[in-house]
Amino acid sequence: MKINSFCLTCLIRMQESQVRKFDDEEKKMKYMREVLAFLSSCNPDLSAPALVKPLSRIYEKYWGRRDSMDAVKKEFNDFLLSMEKDLETQIRKHSDPLEAALCFARTGNYIDYAAVKDISKDKLLELFEEQEQAGLEKNEYSRFLKDMEHASKLVCLTDNCGEVVLDKIALKIIQERYPDLEVTAVVRGEPVVNDADLEAARYVGLDRVVKVIGNGSGIAGTDLDDISDEARNEIETADVILSKGQGNFETIHGCGLNIYYLFLCKCDWFVKKFNAERFEGMFINEKRIPG
Repeated sequence: MKINSFCLTCLIRMQESQVRKFDDEEKKMKYMREVLAFLSSCNPDLSAPALVKPLSRIYEKYWGRRDSMDAVKKEFNDFLLSMEKDLETQIRKHSDPLEAALCFARTGNYIDYAAVKDISKDKLLELFEEQEQAGLEKNEYSRFLKDMEHASKLVCLTDNCGEVVLDKIALKIIQERYPDLEVTAVVRGEPVVNDADLEAARYVGLDRVVKVIGNGSGIAGTDLDDISDEARNEIETADVILSKGQGNFETIHGCGLNIYYLFLCKCDWFVKKFNAERFEGMFINEKRIPG
């Protein structure tokens, strides 16, 4: 999905907010002018997440490397791991545990430091209650189940830490329901924001449930032109792809593969495009998304 005016404006605001705390106004002006010059001349077909990577290099040129988000990633992985057993028990009590698991996994998409600036554990727990009642869009979920009945290979494109614990529960239930299905989870290839990478996947035990690979990329999404040959082959040979989060949607939407997107609408563009409320959950297929 190529960048649009909403995303462009958001990127500019994001860059300014990152340097607001610094005192050197002259240096901040030079930085912002370079940011604006880059964005005004960049490839307009690139997605917003793909542009964050070169913007990060500009930031480091002026201000050095950003603080690691390792502490935040561990905090939310530990928080969800502490609830994992109870959440799984709750999910399995539903009449359709798979639908419930996907709803909970979608709710975990709230833990997104790139799109949500006021993340709180209390809000996450509140969303669990809301999303559990919401369910998935019935027609799309019915199509998903039909696709899964005939699928031999599923790939899950993961998103954030914490959220990946809920993905683990969902993938476990998927494997129980479809025991002959080959399942692979694809995580980020490098540390980026609070996204799940191989280290995080192993920490939460996702690799003990399904095959896990890194995508070889430092983009907060799944850009088929930037990922490894291994990851691209896994994705392109899958019968069904489950794509988590806005960043994956922004980078892979338009490829035409059989992708089911599972995310919360967290920014103005997604709210407008899908005529949704903020934090409303979406479950949509690549081939049936309105223009």
